[in-house]
Amino acid sequence: MSTRDELADAVSRAIGEIARRDGLTWEVAPEAVHLERPARRDHGDWSTNVALVTAKQAGSDPRALAGALAAVLSADPPRHVDTVEVAGPGFVNFRLDDGWLHAALLEMLAGGEEHYARPDIGGGEKVQVEFISANPTGPIHVGNGWWGSYGDSLARILARTGHRVVREYYVNDTGGQIRTLGESLLARRRDDDVPEGGYSGEYVTELAAEYEGPDEVTAAGRWAADHILDHIRSSLASVGIYFDEWYSQASIEESGAVDETIGLLAQKGLVFEEDGAIWFRATAEGDSRDRVLRKSNGDATYLAGDLAYHRDKLVVRGFDRVIDVFGADHHGQVASLVAGVKALGVDPARLEVKLGQMVSLVDGDEAVKMGKRAGNAVTLDSLVADIGPDATRILSLTSSLDQATTFDLASARVQSADNPVYYVQMASARIGGVGRKAAEKGVIRAELAAVDLALLHHQRELELIRSLEELPEVVAEAAVDRAPVRITTWVRRLATCFHGFYHDCPILAGEVDPALTQARLWLVEATRIGLDIGLGLLGVSAPEEL
Repeated sequence: MSTRDELADAVSRAIGEIARRDGLTWEVAPEAVHLERPARRDHGDWSTNVALVTAKQAGSDPRALAGALAAVLSADPPRHVDTVEVAGPGFVNFRLDDGWLHAALLEMLAGGEEHYARPDIGGGEKVQVEFISANPTGPIHVGNGWWGSYGDSLARILARTGHRVVREYYVNDTGGQIRTLGESLLARRRDDDVPEGGYSGEYVTELAAEYEGPDEVTAAGRWAADHILDHIRSSLASVGIYFDEWYSQASIEESGAVDETIGLLAQKGLVFEEDGAIWFRATAEGDSRDRVLRKSNGDATYLAGDLAYHRDKLVVRGFDRVIDVFGADHHGQVASLVAGVKALGVDPARLEVKLGQMVSLVDGDEAVKMGKRAGNAVTLDSLVADIGPDATRILSLTSSLDQATTFDLASARVQSADNPVYYVQMASARIGGVGRKAAEKGVIRAELAAVDLALLHHQRELELIRSLEELPEVVAEAAVDRAPVRITTWVRRLATCFHGFYHDCPILAGEVDPALTQARLWLVEATRIGLDIGLGLLGVSAPEEL
């Protein structure tokens, strides 16, 4: 049992003792006891607000109840607890001895990379994460690739926390943009200018030189989209992003699923005709206005295809939860999609839509253009060639998805503490260096059972262990909040703690007692495990040398 669990159990028992003493039928289960780390270290190691949230039930003043709890807990303190104090309006703070950190370190080392920081909060929930899904009308660019890191990292986090995850890319391989791509390709093959609103990038000219198919826009567009999609797969693989499914929009339309979905809505009285078009009465399900499903020319709208696609996800394939990662430009479509899912008889809580805000790149003082259609975008390939895949991944995960962000590529090329990629990977490289130096000196790390971890009492050592001990909680929060940035923040904090330890706590120096060397070698190993887990969840490598 972890120290946190022991504290929660002790608080629960103390509440039971107070209730019996006062003749109350009042109890709080251990899992209902909220424990957190105080924002300030001088307030202790752990704190609970249980007195504040249950005082009314106990018929007591919160601070008085906190005092009673502190008295009971102090009379028979849980393991590792030095003092129990009342703070503020009714918080109960615990100060622990260093032994709880040594126990946490032992737990981490026993679990290793495979088992540590793997909280089962998913319970086997089947989750589909759909992300990127950029139209296959040009190379993947930074705007889409940036959010791809989020989707992939979120999928990794969910998989580690007990979810069954499927990564999916929805291929928009039909409709007007494919015809426009075909028109652009055929124009280039004739050495003509592309039509207004067409695709004028160099990639179109290159594809036109290879195309040997019919002079028909849809066929040419489909052929080009297939080739572009192969390139997109390669580009995403360069930053460690792979998909379990590449789902064709054309397959949805050609299967009759769109008509079937419209028919289901019609059966519920939610479809009407007006001006030759077929409409979804979306206002009946909470949308701001009604929406067209099929235009007067017979073409299905994007919403119609999207509803058929989500019915396939949530009903036909039976995912328990679907998480869509869209760009901010899809904001206006969310209400319609949710209304449609609800109308189809699906609990809308099973659908989550995450909107990525605007990403801007600068290179020193120069803004970097991000558009695709004109062919002047920064492609993902060019960004990776410039700053590398790891920098691309970490930089895209250093801020929350819902915050507009500007990143300076010039700073990403500098090897300094201000560069988060270099700073974190330097910690990994230093760990590798410790292993190489130990091998040179003939120092072999002893069996863990033979090592006295209690020798680790330097402030730098304890701070490093504290950081490592937080990882399971950070992983759980990142999963619940859908926030990979929490992992990035933790990894950077761990790197800071390790660099401080490395600077102030010699490991293999001649004056260090061999027993302390062994304890510190195990602390280095624990840090390696933590970095491997954290960086792995971000899709970033942990190099042994730079």
